[in-house]
Formats: sequence, C-alpha cells, structure tokens
Amino acid sequence: QVQLIESGGGLVQAGDSLRLSCAASGRTFSDYAMGWFRQAPGKEREFVAAISRSGGSTRYSDSVKGRFTISRDNAKNTLYLQMNSLKPEDTGVYSCAADLQRNGIRVVTAPAEYDYWGQGTQVTVSS
Repeated sequence: QVQLIESGGGLVQAGDSLRLSCAASGRTFSDYAMGWFRQAPGKEREFVAAISRSGGSTRYSDSVKGRFTISRDNAKNTLYLQMNSLKPEDTGVYSCAADLQRNGIRVVTAPAEYDYWGQGTQVTVSS
C-alpha cells in the first residue's frame, strides 16, 4: 500500500506557473506507475499526465501538452507536475494516483486502472 499527499496548489493568474508535488510513503515508490488527474466543479475527473515506473515514458492530455511536464524522483519518493502558461480552464482539484506494476513499464491513462489516490490540491487560475 502507498499513501499519497499532494501539495503546491494555489491561486494564480493566467500565464503563471505552478509546480505540484506528490509525496509517496509506504511501499517502494518505483513499483508504481504514476499519474495526475484533475476535476473541475461539475465535471468528471480528467486525465492530465502519466509517467512510467522509471520515468522514461510519459503521456499527456492534448489540453496540457507542451505546457505541463510530469516527472518523478524515485530516490525522493516524489512525483511532480510542472505547469506553465496556466489558463483559467486549468482550474480544478489536482490529484495524483499510483498504479502498482512491480515489473511493468506501462504508462497508464485510465483512472480505473489506478490503485491509490491522494486527496488532491486545489489549483485556481484567474483570468
């Protein structure tokens, strides 16, 4: 089992940057593929970005590609999401998620495949 705690959210203006962190504790962090998702008020949870166990493979939603960067530091048990050129439509609660793979190399984009979730951190982008 792994516990996930997000941080780094806040209120920013359009065009600003934020870096989210997701600190993991419990089982070996490198056993998990990781992902970021977001949920805006009144909308369903949306895939943002995902990264493989080693960090060698990543995937992004079309809406954030070129602006957001997902990364991980397995030595620090931490997942990151660097968000640049933020837009009002990026507003939402951002949650990290972990998919236990042990020896797998997949990047996972479907929320249903993730085993563990953090509580989320609020990101609000004003226009």
